[in-house]
Amino acid sequence: MISWRDEFSIGVKEIDEQHMQLFKIADKAYELLKDQWRDDKYDGIVSILEELKQYTVYHFKFEEYYQMSIKYPKFLSHKIMHDDFIEKINSIDLERIDDNQGQYLLEIMDFIVKWIEGHILGQDKKIVQG
Repeated sequence: MISWRDEFSIGVKEIDEQHMQLFKIADKAYELLKDQWRDDKYDGIVSILEELKQYTVYHFKFEEYYQMSIKYPKFLSHKIMHDDFIEKINSIDLERIDDNQGQYLLEIMDFIVKWIEGHILGQDKKIVQG
């Protein structure tokens, strides 16, 4: 499970709210993993991954627009990190999900959660620090 902590706040209301939503989507995945009454989780996994992709693209566009509006000097390198993340998410092999649904989703979510946490704390906080 992943949950929002105050340390993730960067102080920009809209971006913080969007980050919270990313955490909520990730939490949906962990809830699905814990659902012992559901044997086949494929459709749920695909749905969560699609929601994550769509929301991440929306969030990154908003965050990049914000960076441009404040003339953030590291915009380009930040955008490259976003693009790399989207490429990684788009490269998820949905056919592998059926091999071991729980384990594969756990691996995907571990990567996503670690990336989001590290990115917020290590990169996004710099946006407001100058």
